[in-house]
Amino acid sequence: MQAIVECVPNFSEGRRQEVIDAIVAAIAAVPGAQVLDVQSDADHNRTVVTFVGEPEAALEGAFQGARQAAELIDLEVHRGAHPRMGATDVIPFIPVRGVSMDDCVALARRLGQRLGDELAIPVYLYAKAASRPERESLPAVRKGEYEGLRELIGSDPSRAPDFGPSRLGPAGATAVGARPFLIAFNVYLNTGDVEIAKKIAKTLRFSSGGLRFVQAMGVLVEGQAQVSMNLTDFRMTAMHTALEMVRREAARYGALVTHSELVGMLPQQALLDAACWYLQLDGFHPEQVLENRLMA
Repeated sequence: MQAIVECVPNFSEGRRQEVIDAIVAAIAAVPGAQVLDVQSDADHNRTVVTFVGEPEAALEGAFQGARQAAELIDLEVHRGAHPRMGATDVIPFIPVRGVSMDDCVALARRLGQRLGDELAIPVYLYAKAASRPERESLPAVRKGEYEGLRELIGSDPSRAPDFGPSRLGPAGATAVGARPFLIAFNVYLNTGDVEIAKKIAKTLRFSSGGLRFVQAMGVLVEGQAQVSMNLTDFRMTAMHTALEMVRREAARYGALVTHSELVGMLPQQALLDAACWYLQLDGFHPEQVLENRLMA
């Protein structure tokens, strides 16, 4: 059975199409690396690339994408709604088939070493690859973003990188890790008041006492308030659970949900779970989906 790893690097560029194209081309040029999805957002000024491959192809694809990003993106002039600390902000490895989480942790550490040694980029290991408990959370690693990290990386021992120099260049720093499937899920409101989205996000996110396995923030996208979420374990906190909580909290402020969107890809099971909940399909089995039976 072929081993397959998913890699979902996030790059701090969502406006210059020529830069995005160059980064994606660098990944796709690696033999065995198959780009599945590219999504960019100008307000967030961020691009999320999803690609898969065998472990060595995933490692090389991630490195080549990061190398191209380091050449083309300058964090000194980068501005966007999404938190960031590097040209290549985060690189997670996700086990899909024939590989374990430990295998992905090993990939993360190898990539971190290469980024530090060959590109002089400070690297912070996070999630399952974290070298210390306080670095398991990506928001904790990225605290202060590029500007804050630039001031502390050389003087505060707690901000010393796992690999690479204790100083920031124009490419900033990169978080590299291994994790389960993560769903990036955004919900839009019928208001331009971003403070409402921020209040809802505070209620939702686990770090503020909200839903477990939910990270959330409120931002303004094309004049519309957005609750931007990462669901770090959709099996424990489902998409429909998060959406219904956004809907309920929005009602407190006289706002309504207009639509939602996915950033990147998600497992089919997450959609099936939402469909079963909304349709109240008690006793449903995945084998009842025609395409699943045909695949079997």
